[in-house]
Amino acid sequence: MTAPLRIFIIAGEASGDLLGGNLMRAIKLTHPDAQFTGVGGRRMTEEGLTSLFPMEELSVMGLAEVLPRALAILGRIRQTAREIIKQKPDAVITIDSPDFCFRVVKKARPKSKGVPFIHYVAPSVWAWRPGRAEKVSKFLDHLLTLLPFEPPYFEKHGLAATFVGHPVVERENRGDGDRFRRNHGLKPDQPILCMLPGSRMSELSRLLDKFCDAADIVLRNKHNAVIVIPTLPHLKDTIDKFFHGKGINPILVYSEEEKFDCFAASVIAIAASGTVSLELAVSDTPHIIAYKLSPISAWWAKRLIKTPYVNLVNILLKRPVVPELLLDQCEPVPMSKELLRLMGDKESRVAQLMDFREALIKIGLGDPETPGQKAARAVLGVIEKWKNPS
Repeated sequence: MTAPLRIFIIAGEASGDLLGGNLMRAIKLTHPDAQFTGVGGRRMTEEGLTSLFPMEELSVMGLAEVLPRALAILGRIRQTAREIIKQKPDAVITIDSPDFCFRVVKKARPKSKGVPFIHYVAPSVWAWRPGRAEKVSKFLDHLLTLLPFEPPYFEKHGLAATFVGHPVVERENRGDGDRFRRNHGLKPDQPILCMLPGSRMSELSRLLDKFCDAADIVLRNKHNAVIVIPTLPHLKDTIDKFFHGKGINPILVYSEEEKFDCFAASVIAIAASGTVSLELAVSDTPHIIAYKLSPISAWWAKRLIKTPYVNLVNILLKRPVVPELLLDQCEPVPMSKELLRLMGDKESRVAQLMDFREALIKIGLGDPETPGQKAARAVLGVIEKWKNPS
């Protein structure tokens, strides 16, 4: 009998756990007895992962959060690398979280002869630090990318790369706007402004005040509009405290289901830059993005970022589909002006929705294979090649 496939797989945050869960599910379609060990969260555990420790130990952001836990994280890096060396799996798959994953790979790879190391989600070398492509090519064997233009950056340094598509297109439930309105007692024609100021405390501290002032201007023009903020439970107290006495009483929602229901119900959204723009695009929600950095970070960003756009829809289409109000433009008056324009201009809204569809097709929407299935096919191909080199 053929031994079951043994895969060591690591994710360090929720987005990686989603990718890992989709990948594992797709691998099991052809290898139902596959065994998975490593580090992951709820979605990967549901697919059969035996996790060495809770993934949440790695989900820390920023210097203030990392420093107190630095020794513990270094210990987890050593533990994970030792386990890879001990198990000698058929493949090691690391997902995003390069600060953790790449350190594990560098420790484990020299003592793991015959084991391919595959990384899922390419570093954004097209946006900044292009020299990183050459560096990662020295310790990885294969790369799975979410965006179609990424492979050439790595292939020119000898690292094989496969474009598999973005997981946002795998979402089957696009949200139920009518359900959201019923659940929150909103009228069918009541305008909803969805506000997404980020999920990190540093983002909230820079963006919430600006977004709130922009929303206040919108409300003065659209008196019956309501503000909804999809967020995370641990941020509730911070957001409640911020809005106390402001005269704006937003609806806060916390679950993934309600977030997408809110997107479907919203006439417009304002979001911090990031993957959320693709989620809004999938939900056919017109939106703008806005972002502000600290003065020092802004100074560095202006010198390091190589792309003319920061929004993924704009990057994919090479044109400004989603208005970007960044740095000095991330102010209440410019933001409210763009929000009111999109709320009132039907042609602009329809044009944006059509462009969303074009961008999403580029990352896998409508393909017969899902991104998870494409990733599984690539992983299994790498394993086969390493087991039976030609």
